[in-house]
Amino acid sequence: MPHAIRRAICHLGQLGLLAVEAVVSFLTAGVRPRQACAQIVAIGIGSQLVVIVTGAFTGAVFAAQAYYKFNELGLGSATGPVVSIAMCRELGPVLAALMVAGRMGAAMAAEIGTMRVTRQIDALRAFGVDPVDYLVVPRLLAILVSMPVLVAEAIWFGMIAAELLTVEVFGVPAPWFEGQLLAHTRTSDVVTGLLKGTVFGLLIVLISCHRGLHATDGAVGVGRATTRAVVDSSLAILIVNFFLSLLLNRWLPTSSIDL
Repeated sequence: MPHAIRRAICHLGQLGLLAVEAVVSFLTAGVRPRQACAQIVAIGIGSQLVVIVTGAFTGAVFAAQAYYKFNELGLGSATGPVVSIAMCRELGPVLAALMVAGRMGAAMAAEIGTMRVTRQIDALRAFGVDPVDYLVVPRLLAILVSMPVLVAEAIWFGMIAAELLTVEVFGVPAPWFEGQLLAHTRTSDVVTGLLKGTVFGLLIVLISCHRGLHATDGAVGVGRATTRAVVDSSLAILIVNFFLSLLLNRWLPTSSIDL
């Protein structure tokens, strides 16, 4: 077996063990409210601006490209439903997760990695504090609370930006745009986006915390762990999104668009 494949399998196994340890720690030791609330503020509130801006401009650009092509075919009325479904099922959760991975994934890996190389984690163990309980569990709980909200904001502002552009610039009547959007956007589309965002958030925390907990070689190791956390999280989001799309499109199908 090639060395790269063995490393990948070993890494997946370590992530699985970390997830199991976090669940066991949560069930046995409970929640640390102070740490969890601090992480909710850092992840949820701190990431709102970048997620909103990303969602808004993505929705506007996608609406512009969709309208240009659809209008050539006489299908300009399909712009709203296509943008809505794309934002709910794919663009909203994926781009929000990538922004959070770049912002908070790096911060988690750097913070925990610094604690690792400066032996603060060893000090926690010396005082009888489980590092997974103290460092990983609050971040997992915070991401479970924050990611659905961030994904919903990305979707919402993306559709608002798409409507403003389509109505004010391209001259599509607002009642027609809104009617088509609401007629072809199901609850399953929104649920799909929220489920994807939650899964992506768990991946970000597990990968980033794992990289931080295994950082070595001082400042250079912390930088390397931070870079790997962002890259691994981004790749995991894109790969897992493919398989989630196949599964959720079968379990939670979207509506057909009548053109």
